[in-house]
Amino acid sequence: MDARALLLGLAFAVMWSSAFTSAKFIVADAPPLTALAFRFALSGALAVGIACALGQSWRLTRTQWRLTFLFGLCQNALYLGLNFIAMRSIDAGLASIIASTMPLLVAFTGWTLLGERLQTSAIAGLFAGLAGVTLIMGSRISGGVDPQGLALCIAGVLALTLATLTLRGASSGGNVLMVVGLQMLVGSALLAVAALMLERWQVDWSIPLAVAFFYTTLVPGLAATLTWFVLVRRIGPTRAATFHFLNPFLGVAIAAAVLGERIGPLDVLGVAIIMVGILAVQLSKAQAPA
Repeated sequence: MDARALLLGLAFAVMWSSAFTSAKFIVADAPPLTALAFRFALSGALAVGIACALGQSWRLTRTQWRLTFLFGLCQNALYLGLNFIAMRSIDAGLASIIASTMPLLVAFTGWTLLGERLQTSAIAGLFAGLAGVTLIMGSRISGGVDPQGLALCIAGVLALTLATLTLRGASSGGNVLMVVGLQMLVGSALLAVAALMLERWQVDWSIPLAVAFFYTTLVPGLAATLTWFVLVRRIGPTRAATFHFLNPFLGVAIAAAVLGERIGPLDVLGVAIIMVGILAVQLSKAQAPA
């Protein structure tokens, strides 16, 4: 892995992890699905506009269009929509921990459903990650976490897992920035329909809301997504996913620093175990013979 890929991976991890904290400011003052629909409309339009200026084409293959729609549905509409709703009642740190288990779920899906062979260290990493999640969940549930919010986060990470499994096909033909913009516009359209059906327009305008909205739109939304696509194309999805091992720690740390969320000793232990599990799985897959 070269220095540029390393910097891209670290930048992605920080940007991705910060999204949960900025989302807490948004959902405190605005309806979550409506805010997300506007966010993706803005970031998607920016991405498509820049892509057109760079000469990229929106004429994708039929397969690319199908996978772009599926990615926009699973990641933007389902994963982020469910997480935004959930974060009205649960901590940003907990939401980031659940979302960070995505690499473990991808590996588990490949192992159990797609016939992918895993080394012993990868299997051990899967069970370690499960143990870490169980430890944190037990601590939070006993502390009174909202079960509905927790269930929404779990459903969201399952959708993110499916989105990740479709990523390579959606970007395989080039036009990376165009694909990024189009999948955001897909998410915006789907979320707008859901918002009209499920939410009332009620916004408490404030400076924190405006700052969080534009930060989330431009940094975790546009910049992090583009960085992830570029990173996957540069080093492949398996090696790129290795950087997800940083997300449990970064998500909890950023939420604690900005929001003042409590971090208990079991949270620290659970996060450490999850990080080790994710790293073991991804290193094992990266080192596996072709």
